[in-house]
Amino acid sequence: MGIVNLNDDSFSGDGTLAVDEALERARRMIADGADIIDVGGESARTNRAAIPVAEEIRRVRPFVGEFLAARAGWAVRDEGQLQPAVLSVNTWRPEVARALLAAGAELLNDMSALPDDANARLAAEHGASLLIMHSVGEPKVARTGVTWRDVVGEQVRFFAEKMQCAEQAGLPPEAIILDPGLDFAKQRGDNLRLLRETDRLVALGRPVLMPVSRKTVIGDVLGLPEPRDRDAGTWACLAAGVRRGASIFRVHAVREAASCARMVWEVGQRRP
Repeated sequence: MGIVNLNDDSFSGDGTLAVDEALERARRMIADGADIIDVGGESARTNRAAIPVAEEIRRVRPFVGEFLAARAGWAVRDEGQLQPAVLSVNTWRPEVARALLAAGAELLNDMSALPDDANARLAAEHGASLLIMHSVGEPKVARTGVTWRDVVGEQVRFFAEKMQCAEQAGLPPEAIILDPGLDFAKQRGDNLRLLRETDRLVALGRPVLMPVSRKTVIGDVLGLPEPRDRDAGTWACLAAGVRRGASIFRVHAVREAASCARMVWEVGQRRP
């Protein structure tokens, strides 16, 4: 899953407000091996105020239409990729989700932790899939003091509850993806434990997305305050996720991530 930020305050410094530039980034990511493009108009950074609903829609909706019209003609890295690439929209507000799903988005990457069934109902109504991220409280609010006795056990309980909520809202089980929400309301030890025990989430029977790219936990472990310096740590986390059964990896540098995932997977195959 390649990250396209249609904003000017992305934590990794790779955002843009120009739709043409964002489309070119998406095209290059698909050429580099992306199966999914995840576009968002608002940074998840908690030291930035939420932008207005209308502004978030204004930034992203033109990209959705132009991406869907152009993607079939874009080159891919290899025949193993999803073709055409899936379009994911990264938002948490139902008003934005409704507008972007109506425009044709196929996956709702919901960072709200599904406090109610609104986004699940919207995904079901539009025939889209839903990515449920674990966190606590309202998005865009720092949760640096949250601690967990057993963060993985908490997530097993959380996802069982949210999957039931989504299914009762009309979403089929096969349309649900789980995201442990690294760095969101979690401390260094929590994030490392989630990376070590991803297989416990995989056992819930739904694809698990690992948002490993340039995360704060990598910077903490390696002493790297600048997000762009954390790619080597990203590949290490990606390799751990592949070995523990994760299915999707949300990344900034797609070419290197796709190569790393492919190589780790091939090494793990038991065949002549």
